[in-house]
Amino acid sequence: MVEIEIDGKKVEVQEGSMVMDAANRLGTYIPHFCYHKKLSIAANCRMCLVDVEKAPKPLPACATPVTAGMIVRTASDKAIKAQKGVMEFLLINHPLDCPICDQGGECQLQDLAVGYGGSTSRYEEEKRVVEPKNVGPLISMKEMNRCIHCTRCVRFGQEVAGVMELGMLGRGEHSEITTFVGKTVDSELSGNMIDLCPVGALTSKPFRYSARTWELSRRKSVSPHDSVGANLTVQVKNGRVMRVLPLENDDVNECWISDKDRFSYEALGSEERLTKPMLKQDGKWQEVDWQTALEYVAHGLRNIRHEHGAESIAALGTPYSTLEELNLLQKLVRGVGSDNVDFRLRQSDFALDGQIKPWLGMSINEFAELNRVFVIGSFLRKDHPLLTARLRQSAKSGAKISVLHATDDDLLLPLASKIVAAPSAWLAALAEVAVAVAESKGVAAPAAFAGATVSDAARATAATLLSGEGRGVFLGNTALQHPQASQLHAAAQWIAEQTGAKLGVLVEGGNAVGGYLANAVPTVGRGANALDAFAQPRKAYLLLNAEPELDSYNPQAAAAALKQAEMVVVMSAFKHGADYADVLLPIAPFTETSGTFVNAEGRAQSFNGTVKPQGDARPGWKVLRVLGNLLELPNFDYETSESIRDELLGKQTDLSASLNNIATLQPQAAAPAAAGALERVADVPIYAADPVARRSPPLQETADGQAPKAWLPAALAEKLGVLAGDRVTVKQGQGSVQLTAGIDKKLPANVVRVAASHASTAALGGMFGAIVVEKA
Repeated sequence: MVEIEIDGKKVEVQEGSMVMDAANRLGTYIPHFCYHKKLSIAANCRMCLVDVEKAPKPLPACATPVTAGMIVRTASDKAIKAQKGVMEFLLINHPLDCPICDQGGECQLQDLAVGYGGSTSRYEEEKRVVEPKNVGPLISMKEMNRCIHCTRCVRFGQEVAGVMELGMLGRGEHSEITTFVGKTVDSELSGNMIDLCPVGALTSKPFRYSARTWELSRRKSVSPHDSVGANLTVQVKNGRVMRVLPLENDDVNECWISDKDRFSYEALGSEERLTKPMLKQDGKWQEVDWQTALEYVAHGLRNIRHEHGAESIAALGTPYSTLEELNLLQKLVRGVGSDNVDFRLRQSDFALDGQIKPWLGMSINEFAELNRVFVIGSFLRKDHPLLTARLRQSAKSGAKISVLHATDDDLLLPLASKIVAAPSAWLAALAEVAVAVAESKGVAAPAAFAGATVSDAARATAATLLSGEGRGVFLGNTALQHPQASQLHAAAQWIAEQTGAKLGVLVEGGNAVGGYLANAVPTVGRGANALDAFAQPRKAYLLLNAEPELDSYNPQAAAAALKQAEMVVVMSAFKHGADYADVLLPIAPFTETSGTFVNAEGRAQSFNGTVKPQGDARPGWKVLRVLGNLLELPNFDYETSESIRDELLGKQTDLSASLNNIATLQPQAAAPAAAGALERVADVPIYAADPVARRSPPLQETADGQAPKAWLPAALAEKLGVLAGDRVTVKQGQGSVQLTAGIDKKLPANVVRVAASHASTAALGGMFGAIVVEKA
């Protein structure tokens, strides 16, 4: 540690720290533009010049390392004069357009110009003009005249998002920030550049000109979109959500959020919003009051139980529903006498039910400090943008990351080793890694894996895992959805145990862990899970925030089951399912209700509604509570969502002690795959994963929001005579669709990549399995 003095106060900091870090420790503010605690040092704005004793001229606090006994003055005449000089230079070319600038009121330049700017300018020449740029539907670069070249956006892209989408061209007054020729900004974290911009050069396109910062009230919330549970500041005006920003929490999302968290609020005012209860009578939809709708549902459930037995009723939620909603859903269904309740609609293998309650296996901070990581079956960047950003930082510090997947997408981070194999070959690939680990350690490999010939990639993965400290083996969303999920889990568990790694699961949605804690899963041996509930059709379905035709493992089976049911109750914030539903109950999305999400690390985060529910919509837990009362079920007398949470969790916020990834299933041998048979791998596109994101217009206009293609390996495309952009017919199960073909030279020879969770592919069958492709 080194002791220095700043403005007469002594402070100790780590050797190698900068003067700015020492000032931050003391709480002393030094004006700055280009410095940001999460980015590398650029020292190009010079606003943070300070007076260092014995130095001939002022030095930049952000780039001056501390030395023992250093004496710094941040507000001496010398420092202030230097800072004012820098401000005069910055304002030479800055346009005087504060009245119409969207950043007005939250602009660092505006704030510092008040303190350090002159009241008149000595500069009388014409100001420079910079061409506006179109970089996509999320970020506006209309007024690049305002840019002060702090390069925060450039450094964020390179260092945090992992892709340099913006850069600086030219020199002197001709320098400008721009994209590569004609390209848009497509990173899934791009919106953070808007927050980082200290002037109004980068602003939010959807929010532009809709409100002034001082008109907005700020409310805290939690994102439902992925398993991190990012902390949000929701900004509200006149009862409408106007903007969503990150709320800094270093243990969860640091100061970043993904674009899905930031821009999905645009769906809340969608024309598809359901604001009144609706009943279908004689094939026509009619708006009714809540009393009529709920009595109709209660009466229908009683009738179906009486005529077909309670087993003919099933309830399905999603990992985007709150802990309270999922808890009351399972209580309601069990109160009626059925055990058919589930929230894991995209899962297809339930052999580990009752053995595990999957979670990350560690805190997010521990995850960020791992040194050796093996990720099995995950579209990392699109499934977990913020966890991937943490991995990217680890990789920069020397962590070695290995991947097993069916596609070779660019994860924008260096990989130590990768195995790209068809989904049916994943278990065999893990067997090879296990055998390589066993050979290196001189232990016996599992009997089921005997005879596996070890490939170079598997050997490299094993060697990487065994080489360092701080190891983790993780199963991604695609591994959880895999038809052999339980066997992949058993193999991964054996590898983790033998290498001294922690086993973790990168769960889907903001509340997948909460779904287990709420017991919204069937009792083993009694109830039907999500797959069975559709495979063996029921007479009544209760759907909570679920759109089974998009959210299920097998949308074909889901659609068929729903169409034959006598009663389907849709509880949703949006109108959907008009062809199979009988009742539509408008429930509030996460911004309009209070509740709790439990993130991947087992952290329970409660939040309140930020605006009143639209129209006659009501919080989901209230709707379920009233239904419970109408069905005369015991213990349905909750007054607040907090009382439901406290009954479930007590006052705990760290629930990791009740979670468990370790199963008793022994590793099993991989069945040989059918030679040459084409098989599907399905990603869930980042902006189609949940009902809110898929209705946000700006997200749907991005590159990731475009309609999915059928991605073919090069050899298959050649064999079919298909070129990129041609139309192909894709058949699976009883359905077929026509899609545009894309060619991916890195796909395994027998794998076709067709996204799930999208209207254009909803007629196909399961997310994995045999598939047929023909030229249209």
